[in-house]
Amino acid sequence: MVKKLVVLISGRGSNLLALLNAIEAGSLHAEIVAVISNRSEAPGLEFARSRHIPSIVVPSKNRSRADFEAELSAAIEQYSPDWIILAGFMRILGSDTVDRFEGRMFNIHPSLLPKYTGLNTHERVLAAGDQEHGASVHIVTAELDGGPVIGQVKVSVFPDDTVETLSQRVLAQEHTLYVQTMEMCVQENISMKQNCCYVDGKAVSLPLLTLDNRAIET
Repeated sequence: MVKKLVVLISGRGSNLLALLNAIEAGSLHAEIVAVISNRSEAPGLEFARSRHIPSIVVPSKNRSRADFEAELSAAIEQYSPDWIILAGFMRILGSDTVDRFEGRMFNIHPSLLPKYTGLNTHERVLAAGDQEHGASVHIVTAELDGGPVIGQVKVSVFPDDTVETLSQRVLAQEHTLYVQTMEMCVQENISMKQNCCYVDGKAVSLPLLTLDNRAIET
């Protein structure tokens, strides 16, 4: 079954591009029916426009959260998506919006959740002296980066890593992780309810997908 996706972005849209490329290659059985950004200058919007996918701007600047999220929710709902994919969407959504799309909204976060929620994860990993880092795909809940983790990827942290080198290595793995996690969700008929994950109606433990790239880093 092909799932209908609405993708939310705020910037360059590299994870959006990874999803688009996977769909075009036949490795992700989904259709992106719209791309929505809170920033009109977001470079990632061009990936949608060049493919004639509806691209919508819902400005978040200089307006209340309630007004912004009401317009955002309306924009999402007009496309009747199965899932909403946050791909570098730099806004924290309120509980009303999260509840409206309960179990249908996914996000990717650059850390091995539950460690390092929020911003500046690469800096915090280096400051802590961690030997591994990574990324997580999780269901969006009202708790910041606190929803059920569906998939994770691990990468090594090297002694000479900088924020830039580490962030680039994690981002490259994010692209693979997001595609593989979403395809797994399609193939396994995954659904979420009240922070529980179900495959074909049966509760399962999480995460469902764990990728380990620590041994192959160069």
